Amino acid sequence: MDDVTVTRTLVLPASELRERFSRSGGPGGQGVNTADSRVELSFDLAASPSVPEHLKSRMLERLAGRLVDGVLTIAASEHRAQLQNRSAARERLAAVLRAAAAPPPPVRRATKPTKGSKERRIAGKKRRAETKRGRSGSWD
Repeated sequence: MDDVTVTRTLVLPASELRERFSRSGGPGGQGVNTADSRVELSFDLAASPSVPEHLKSRMLERLAGRLVDGVLTIAASEHRAQLQNRSAARERLAAVLRAAAAPPPPVRRATKPTKGSKERRIAGKKRRAETKRGRSGSWD
């Protein structure tokens, strides 16, 4: 097993990852009943010494709905080969952790609409009202 690179500064050592293999559903021919190609990759985020504290608190908060006792589990069974499922699970784990570790977006500062945009909005409303007013003519 190789280490998982989440960002340039955050690399998860392979010793902190746990893999479980099981039989995958779907097509597979004669080997479907014998091949354990489904992969469950688990990472204990809460107890990990390799994740810095400032990132760990942010990640735990953002992934609260996906964690079970601080452990993040990713399942991969889209490929028929175990090796491909292992790499897919690692890529997915890195993507989930990368999104959770991303800094929050900058706070939006409220601004007032410009004078020109107000005038254009009012002019458009007046044109629309005039169009509707023109439809209410007498039909004799």
